[in-house]
Amino acid sequence: MITLFTEFQLSAALQARLDANKFKTPTPVQAGAIPPALESSDVLATAQTGTGKTLSYLIPIVNRLEHEADRKGATALVLLPTRELAMQVETAFKTIRTRTAQSSALVVGGLSEGPQLDALKRGARVIVATPGRLEDFLKRKLVRLDQIEVLVLDEVDRMLDMGFQPAIARIAAALPTERQTLCYSATLEGAIREVARKYLKNPVRVEIGSVLKPAENVELRAFEVEREQKQELLEHLLDAEDGSFIVFVRTKHGADRVARRLERAGVPATRIHGDRTQAQRNLALRSFSEGRCRVLVATDVAARGIDVKHVAHVVNFDIPKEPEDFVHRVGRTGRASAKGVASTFAAAAERSDLKKIERTLAVRMKHYRVRPTEGAAA
Repeated sequence: MITLFTEFQLSAALQARLDANKFKTPTPVQAGAIPPALESSDVLATAQTGTGKTLSYLIPIVNRLEHEADRKGATALVLLPTRELAMQVETAFKTIRTRTAQSSALVVGGLSEGPQLDALKRGARVIVATPGRLEDFLKRKLVRLDQIEVLVLDEVDRMLDMGFQPAIARIAAALPTERQTLCYSATLEGAIREVARKYLKNPVRVEIGSVLKPAENVELRAFEVEREQKQELLEHLLDAEDGSFIVFVRTKHGADRVARRLERAGVPATRIHGDRTQAQRNLALRSFSEGRCRVLVATDVAARGIDVKHVAHVVNFDIPKEPEDFVHRVGRTGRASAKGVASTFAAAAERSDLKKIERTLAVRMKHYRVRPTEGAAA
């Protein structure tokens, strides 16, 4: 098992970039996926967000670019479910690339087309995209994908959840059939297996931990609470505990309502959801990650690409319908072996969903009952 980045067969320039950014010890998904990816094998990896999977495909891509310095046009295409995640991946690429000539194009909805098209025309070597905007560019013949050598499908489970399967199929049809494909997903259920069969050839399988299991270093709590008392309970937890909170709600209106009430109570809070502009989302994420806002209120789809370190507490203000979403939410805390807390609020109508989550994930949360006349846990 590889235990140091220096053990990978990488160019000297890339090793120097990793060293400069203090990347010393690879995570398990990096140790498992990078060697076969460097050998141009297809890779099928199951790993959660926060396991270091972004570098596990960017390092082989940058290494390939190092050996193809004179080549023109796009070599790699990375497809991701959300703008936020795409922006983070492009930033990570720029962090480890070995020269500015290894250029990138961010192709996502919600941002101006002009700079994206300019980056493509200038011959971006790596395209980082969400399926919707990239397919739109393809239809309008504004992008060529016929020279792509590496396709990365990241968080493919969420892309399918968001209805991108037809777009992915049309994009894949525009790529060379002879290529390397790296596929990452939190689960390998149903449609995801079909995608793997369709696009990957004899992939090396990399499985990191249980794909449906919260991290062991996250304390799981469940509060049985009346729906109208959830806000009061949230404010009680904020008073009682230190650190930053991500609060998950089911609807955009719910996110606005919870954030406004927190602000009225004197708690610096911000929010992200599908109705907010990209500029508003960027500002919200920045103010949260930099500590100006202690609480980020988010819906599931908008929050999928969030990668903020040192989140102390995740609160499921509304219970997710699917156990998989519970795992993704809880995975925002307790990262990189840090301790975390995840609290789930269950009104009477949500108790069956709570039981389903515990049963499916084989976990037992520490249960509390909030008395109707009091705002504290019994």
